[in-house]
Amino acid sequence: MIIRKYKPSDCAVMAKLFYDTVHTINAKDYTDEQLNVWATGSVDLEVWNKSFTAHNTLVAVIKGEIVGFADMDHTGYLDKLYVHKDFQRRGIATALVKELEMCSHHKR
Repeated sequence: MIIRKYKPSDCAVMAKLFYDTVHTINAKDYTDEQLNVWATGSVDLEVWNKSFTAHNTLVAVIKGEIVGFADMDHTGYLDKLYVHKDFQRRGIATALVKELEMCSHHKR
């Protein structure tokens, strides 16, 4: 697995990963109505890109495929953390958060 900085060209793939993950992994804990409010399927990519660019945003890549992403703002607030529905429970989220925390400690 490679963890790298976010690129604007990643945004559309990340939006699809977000939708698929929410509607698959989180479906056991939420109603369809709740899932549809949380992940409508129509993300404003421009807004997401601005947020990801403003934050420290990392993506996890395996064999050229984005399998997870996370972003943290300048205060240390973890905004988004999602792992591809087919790559759950492999330590991807943990690796992303550890890397974000290391980056935030170096900036202080």
